[in-house]
Amino acid sequence: MIPLYPHGIPNSKKTPPDYIEQADSAGLISNVSVPTMQAYFPEKGKANGTAVIIFAGGGYFVLAPKKCVELAKAFNALGVAAFVVKYRLPSEKIMKDKTIGPLQDAQTAIKMVRKRAGEWHIDPLKIGMMGLSAGGHLVSTAGTQIDRVVIENSENISLRPNFMVLLYPVIIYDPFVSRTRENLIGKKPSRKALNLYSTDRHVSAKTPPTYLIHAADDDVIPVKNSLSFFDAMLKSGVPVELHVLQSGGHGFGISDPESKNNWFPSCQNWMQKNGFL
Repeated sequence: MIPLYPHGIPNSKKTPPDYIEQADSAGLISNVSVPTMQAYFPEKGKANGTAVIIFAGGGYFVLAPKKCVELAKAFNALGVAAFVVKYRLPSEKIMKDKTIGPLQDAQTAIKMVRKRAGEWHIDPLKIGMMGLSAGGHLVSTAGTQIDRVVIENSENISLRPNFMVLLYPVIIYDPFVSRTRENLIGKKPSRKALNLYSTDRHVSAKTPPTYLIHAADDDVIPVKNSLSFFDAMLKSGVPVELHVLQSGGHGFGISDPESKNNWFPSCQNWMQKNGFL
């Protein structure tokens, strides 16, 4: 496990004694105060230099890393290095500003991977980010607000992911109301905050190429979230591919035995098409 901040966590308050990291019987992690990153590397001789940094969903109140580990191992089979980030969840108990805590961890993760790319045999121009659900909101924030640096970066290391893979992401904060939105920016957010965290509104020509996957019957995060991001990407002329599954609900991983979904090969094809494999 790699600590994101070996020399002190930014934007942090002293952690209360009752704020203890724990995992329940389903593997859901809560109360993260010390963010880390787990590395998964391909077999020796198989690596192609590409890396992906993966961020779990969980509505910004828990982390659900199980599917992320499965995805990391699937990427390893393609020769891609993978990093699963255990990021801080927005909390006024441990953060001075809870709205930037997760983004700080995302920016620090890509800064670290890019800085240590040579050590890990990674091409610094082939580092992507993948996010599931709320993790998709975090990744899309990092990918659309690349000029909004919320960490110390005196070395001017690029914090822009070279590509994004978004699984059933939260994109729309206005007018769509979700627990994800409330946990990050509160129950009565300002108009400015709603605009800032509606990530489709910040897509530009600088936004990385993106692969989106969503189920039409998702009743937790409606498919209009991905549709809105896709439309913004088209308007900005950025390479984008969207797959809408007829069924699958919310929270599927590599394959869903109930709906027989197997979307990963299409993601692999997209990465090949764009020169990341």
